[in-house]
Amino acid sequence: MKTSIATVCVSGTLADKLHACAAAGFDGVEIFEPDLLAAPESPEEIAALAARLGLSLDLYQPMRDVEGVDEEAFAAVLRRAEAKFRLMRRLGMDLVLCCSNVATATVDDDAVSASQLRRLGELAEGYGIRIAFEALAWGRYVDDYRRAWRIVELADHPAVGICLDSFHMLSRGHDPAAIADIPGDRIFFVQLADAPLLSMDVLSWSRHHRLFPGEGGFDLVDFTARIVAAGYTGPWSLEVFNDTFRQTDPRRTALHARRSLRWLEDAVARYAPDATVSRPDIAMLPDSAAPSDVDFVEITAEDTSSVEELLAQLGFTPRGRHRTKPVTLWTAGEARVILNEQHARGQAPRLAAIGFEVDDAEAVDLRMHDLRVPRAYRRTYASEERLDGAVAPDGTEIYWAQAADEGDPAWVREFEHGEPPRESPVLAVDHISLTQPWQVVEESTLFYTAGFALSLDSRTDVPGPQGLVESRVLTAPNGAIRIPLNVAPPILAERGGDGPTVLPQHAAFRCTDVRALARAARTRGFRPLEMPANYYDDIAARFDLADAFVDELRDLHLGYDRDSAGEYLHFYTRTIGEVFLEFVERIGDYAGFAAGTAPVRLTAQRGR
Repeated sequence: MKTSIATVCVSGTLADKLHACAAAGFDGVEIFEPDLLAAPESPEEIAALAARLGLSLDLYQPMRDVEGVDEEAFAAVLRRAEAKFRLMRRLGMDLVLCCSNVATATVDDDAVSASQLRRLGELAEGYGIRIAFEALAWGRYVDDYRRAWRIVELADHPAVGICLDSFHMLSRGHDPAAIADIPGDRIFFVQLADAPLLSMDVLSWSRHHRLFPGEGGFDLVDFTARIVAAGYTGPWSLEVFNDTFRQTDPRRTALHARRSLRWLEDAVARYAPDATVSRPDIAMLPDSAAPSDVDFVEITAEDTSSVEELLAQLGFTPRGRHRTKPVTLWTAGEARVILNEQHARGQAPRLAAIGFEVDDAEAVDLRMHDLRVPRAYRRTYASEERLDGAVAPDGTEIYWAQAADEGDPAWVREFEHGEPPRESPVLAVDHISLTQPWQVVEESTLFYTAGFALSLDSRTDVPGPQGLVESRVLTAPNGAIRIPLNVAPPILAERGGDGPTVLPQHAAFRCTDVRALARAARTRGFRPLEMPANYYDDIAARFDLADAFVDELRDLHLGYDRDSAGEYLHFYTRTIGEVFLEFVERIGDYAGFAAGTAPVRLTAQRGR
């Protein structure tokens, strides 16, 4: 499949954008006119640079307000178009995007629009150029791709075809079924963008909130599969207007964008095998099921002794020190916590890595390679188990290993001189909550969904003392993997502060009896994060709880939640560095995370 991207998707100068898109592996680009106008290079120099980088120049865009006007206005359109066509010749380009009229249209007549597009096509043909007509979602008269196609049919000129844009179609809820009525060779170009499902004016939605495929609420898989079935063989091109992407590093954004197209290609191949059977250029990613469980969580610091003390209070067993590295292992039930002091000078404790158990480690490795994900590297000696890993967009290292048939994974044997595991109410890792800088959360979502087949389960906003924290939860089908991604308010978004200026990350552990664990930990000197009295007054009233039960929760500083499926009991440790732990008991089929407790916890952490 041929891939393309509009230069508006990434930041920087036009030359910066071309370099970034080429490095990410795109085949071509759309030249967004404002980028060219601001460039110090001549059109010939831009064309030469693209050629050196191996990029085709696929589409010049946009040319606005070209149809639905009176004859005097259309004469001005032709003069303007001829200047653009001469410019395109200098660039070596042969396709221009013409949008439906939003500003100067005065004639609501398909025959008039078709006649004007035909005359524009005749002019373009003389320069070896074709016109792709696009229905803007906010077009004054033409805002539906079906009407745009009727106008193209009426124009009846070989240089006039249609551009299909997923945002303009899906944001308006237009039925994509009529794509089947358009011959593939009349679809001159396809532009792809996802978006969150918002209730707002479509122009603002388009200009500021588009996303790359797989990150929003549009059914891009069905949309793209229909276009493939229609016989379109041109580029799949991204046109994503997004304020965040236009502020971040262009090379990183371009890689993110290219990864999203690879995800879409795989999804289309799986969704519509009949439509893609004759298209060897549309290939699936290597098969890889979602991880079956969490293998380990890793906390890194120059000095991990404070975390060791905490784990001992909470009933974890020290299983030994690594035979070649300053790394220790603590376990409780099936939960494994690695404490790593290697290469951590000056670092406070932080959640640095996660391990997944997978059914086919080789397939995951191939999948990550195909997605061009940055790899994590750790020195491994010949006698040690190799762990393959990748670096998530927030910097967390994610490793994967073949799930053991039974017992501990093989790498546990590398830890020596420890104690045998003890019985504990802790069963396993329940969830891992990761703080995301605002500029990478979409990239992180794609990283986990495309790389590990996790799915976006829910979104919520949590009010905190310094603003709203957006939380989105990624899960595996079996429920064994739960990863809330939390987007901190701007004041907290970057790591590196002290105390309350850092939104900490945490690992939560599932228990058989969290109250018994809290009592036992207290006898060992454990001090939980204290919850305020107002919190207990509220849950007593909200859930109609017995006084004795509320007194027990208050005494142990436990949080509580309930829904129609079950109950949730939990407590938090105090924050050490940039990390804290949570211990939870799920009763019945409760699947949430006590969102009502989170604002109380955020405030309590700020005060400690």
